[in-house]
Amino acid sequence: MDLLGTAIFLAIKSLIFIMGMFLGAAYLTLLERKFAGHVQQRPGPLHVGPHGFLQPIADALKVLTKEDLVPDNVDKVLFYLASLMAFVPAIMILAVVPFGEPFTIFGIEIQPYISDLNVGLLLALAFGSISIYGVIFAGWASNSKYPMIGGLRKAAVLIGYEVALGFALAGPIMMAGSFSLREIVEAQQGMWFIIPNILAFVVVVFCVLAETGRTPFDVQEAEAELVGGYVTEYTGMKFGLFPLAEWYIATFVLSAITVILFFGGWQPLPLLGWLPIPEFLWFFIKVFLLFMFFLWVHWTLPRYRVDQITEMAWKVMLPLALANILIVAVWIIIFG
Repeated sequence: MDLLGTAIFLAIKSLIFIMGMFLGAAYLTLLERKFAGHVQQRPGPLHVGPHGFLQPIADALKVLTKEDLVPDNVDKVLFYLASLMAFVPAIMILAVVPFGEPFTIFGIEIQPYISDLNVGLLLALAFGSISIYGVIFAGWASNSKYPMIGGLRKAAVLIGYEVALGFALAGPIMMAGSFSLREIVEAQQGMWFIIPNILAFVVVVFCVLAETGRTPFDVQEAEAELVGGYVTEYTGMKFGLFPLAEWYIATFVLSAITVILFFGGWQPLPLLGWLPIPEFLWFFIKVFLLFMFFLWVHWTLPRYRVDQITEMAWKVMLPLALANILIVAVWIIIFG
């Protein structure tokens, strides 16, 4: 295949992944609202379609047709750019996340990933770090006190937890000897990395909740204190891109990376390998279970104070991540 053909093929594949992620994120909103209704013993969406099945479509139409208001004194360039800076990096991470090994359908090889890079994990971390600019731009460009405070809170949270996250990921990298996400999965053939890296997994769980702004780390948009936080001045689809990116796409993608690093990726669940389930379905089952865990935490725990969040990052999570590196180093020396 020539260069032009390869470019067109990757563009089509990327478009399929993006549209699938959009559709999936839309119905993850329905899943969360139904789940939250059961957790809090109240009804979820019921009236738009059978059991509320068409509610995400109604929500999308509402956001797209809502009046787009822009305050007079905002920095319009950054104001418009902020929502894209929050949304695009979450989608870009999909480019390096493998959902399984290549398989064949009707003689055609299907690769369930966009690209297989030997530095895939580093690129995922880099793309995820860019999203903080969207939050900072939104707070600054709004020219309002509440959004500015919300943006600063989010920046403080991300700085602390991204440091801890980077050290926590060192354990699986050391054991696999690679930054390639596919090679990390292949290195877990005999044992999932969750066993020697249990401390790192705990740190990663807290970091995912902090990165995605979910309770108990949603101090950037605490309604009782900051009205709506850094999205206070946003309306219409510009507003919709923020929760779509943070709460759903980013949570799904980070859940996928966590499954790859600690739970064997697309390898079957223990004692269930005999079931005739394709590899990529095993992967999505694990991601779904982890995603539901994050929803459970979000709708169960109360919100922490800002000082408690930052103290936990630097005084608890970072030491745990460093201790995990020591444990993994000893594990490698003893067990090879």
